[in-house]
Amino acid sequence: MSRRFSLLALMVCIFLGVNTITRTVLLIDSLNNVDLSLLQLMKIFGVGLFYDLLAASYYFIPFTLYLTLVPATLFHTLWHRRFMYGLLFMMSYFIIFNGVSEWFFWEEFGKRFNFIAVDYLVYTHEVIHNILESYPVVLLLSIIAAVNTLLFYILIRKTRLIHHAFVCKTSLPSNLVTGLTLLVIPLLAFILLQQQHMSKISNNTFHNELAKNGLYSLFSAFRNNTLDYTEFYKTKELHTVMAQLEALEGFNATHKKPIRSRGAEHRYNIMLIMVESLSAKYMGIYGNTKGLTPHLDALSKQSLFFDNLYATGTRTVRGMEAVALSIPPTPGRSIVKRPDNHNMFSSGFIFQDKGYHNRFIYAGYGYFDNMNAFFSRNGFDVVDRTDFSNNEIHFANVWGVCDEDLFDKTLKVSDNSYAKGEPFFNFIMTTSNHRPYTYPEGKIDIPSHTGRDGGVKYTDYAIDQFLQKAQKKPWFDKTVFVIVADHNGGSAGKNTLPLWRYKIPLLVYAPKLIHPKIVHKLASQIDVMPTLMALLNFNYDSMFYGNNILAENFRERAFIGNYQQLGYLEHKRLTVLFPNREVKNYAVIQQSLNGVTYKEIPLNGNDELRAIAYYQSAGYLYDNHLYSR
Repeated sequence: MSRRFSLLALMVCIFLGVNTITRTVLLIDSLNNVDLSLLQLMKIFGVGLFYDLLAASYYFIPFTLYLTLVPATLFHTLWHRRFMYGLLFMMSYFIIFNGVSEWFFWEEFGKRFNFIAVDYLVYTHEVIHNILESYPVVLLLSIIAAVNTLLFYILIRKTRLIHHAFVCKTSLPSNLVTGLTLLVIPLLAFILLQQQHMSKISNNTFHNELAKNGLYSLFSAFRNNTLDYTEFYKTKELHTVMAQLEALEGFNATHKKPIRSRGAEHRYNIMLIMVESLSAKYMGIYGNTKGLTPHLDALSKQSLFFDNLYATGTRTVRGMEAVALSIPPTPGRSIVKRPDNHNMFSSGFIFQDKGYHNRFIYAGYGYFDNMNAFFSRNGFDVVDRTDFSNNEIHFANVWGVCDEDLFDKTLKVSDNSYAKGEPFFNFIMTTSNHRPYTYPEGKIDIPSHTGRDGGVKYTDYAIDQFLQKAQKKPWFDKTVFVIVADHNGGSAGKNTLPLWRYKIPLLVYAPKLIHPKIVHKLASQIDVMPTLMALLNFNYDSMFYGNNILAENFRERAFIGNYQQLGYLEHKRLTVLFPNREVKNYAVIQQSLNGVTYKEIPLNGNDELRAIAYYQSAGYLYDNHLYSR
């Protein structure tokens, strides 16, 4: 090898060392969730080293090109040597910075970098300010700089490894042969390794995530942010899928399902509050003993309370998609974030046709995650932070105004609709229960910026304040309040799809209109709007995959997924579709708010057919613009 490439070898060693330390730290953090057997540890660190090497081959492409092409007359000059010291220092600084970043990402999501990290790179304003408000950034950057400086002191002054690379001159042909040989490695990896199948070393998700490399996972997420169902998942003949969809839901690609009520339609106002990250596990009504949701716990006893409802995904846009469109999650990114998402079969258009003034009301800037574009194209007017005057904002962080300010704005726009004689449907998205968990001081007994518990309790407080103010409004008695989470408050778990983390509350509150009751039926987020429309006695022709939970013939099932795995839950059996065309069945042995125990069982043909029919048909209808109004 050309001598100058010893600089590359040195940086690769630093890269591998930092990533091994990172993997070890993440492993220690996850001790309660991993198997410490020798075989599993060998798999985690062996496969991890493989992906670390692949990531290094990508990461150092520019540096490899530079070492290959820079002429010897320039390479050996004093000023170029100093330039190289600075360049090497910056590269190693970023390597250490990436390791620290992975720790914080793991702490939040229990995952290596993935789709969420890709989004974070796109929405830099929100993300950078969120980081600045959540972490001691200056201190962390200073510590990284100190560690990196110590590392380079050892390398330059003690070992003189870097100095040796400059003392031996090499020929251009030798440099070209070495450089081009090294560049073949990432090229072959790009062509031959489309997915990260080798990292699937276990049924334990933590094992698989630990075996990955964060940078490589980030690169993979860039490449695979959309997944075509028919290309990656097990399929059935289209006519079989559509016949099954017709049998299950009463509609298919050629016709809608008529929904007809027995009584007169009601034009009650709708306040749908989608609460950021409100997992069931945070609520006292589900067994939490911290007292974080006293008001919602009390409200659940005055409401139609659906206590066995599951979110379809792990991001806000997934919850919005499920509720607004009543469609199972499709693989890859949410429909909300895709370009072809206008004029879909949306609840917004149904309410619009009934004479409602629909609004999507968001505490932050709705360009984030493409929310404004999605809602404005599917039957809603948009009210976001740009519509708040200065005197309407008493507290805000990077994600938006605090929940109290959001609800006060909602009261104002509702008053405007009432004054015009318009029934209104407000789709409200909160943000205070989101890192950095900051909110006005003195409202609750948990100081701001101390963690998620405070975010949950403040949101609970803000909802109670909102309802107290709403009770004084002339439109209150004819208004139905719907409270549902967008997703769970964390997606990490031992299992591919940790079922217990997807459970969320659904409350329907209207003291003059709806009698309180607890509904224990297994249901999905996609059932929210069909159930609400049934309470209003709406007549419409439907393509909703969801159904009225209160109906006697409601078939209990739920849909859960992440970016790649798609789950179908029915009769305590979870069928999971994987993007390598694999299908597995699991029996749910035991479940609580702290975990779930699965047992893999022989594949049930009926479960497989229903799961494929739902997910394949949803992908087909969307891809062919057939899931439309």
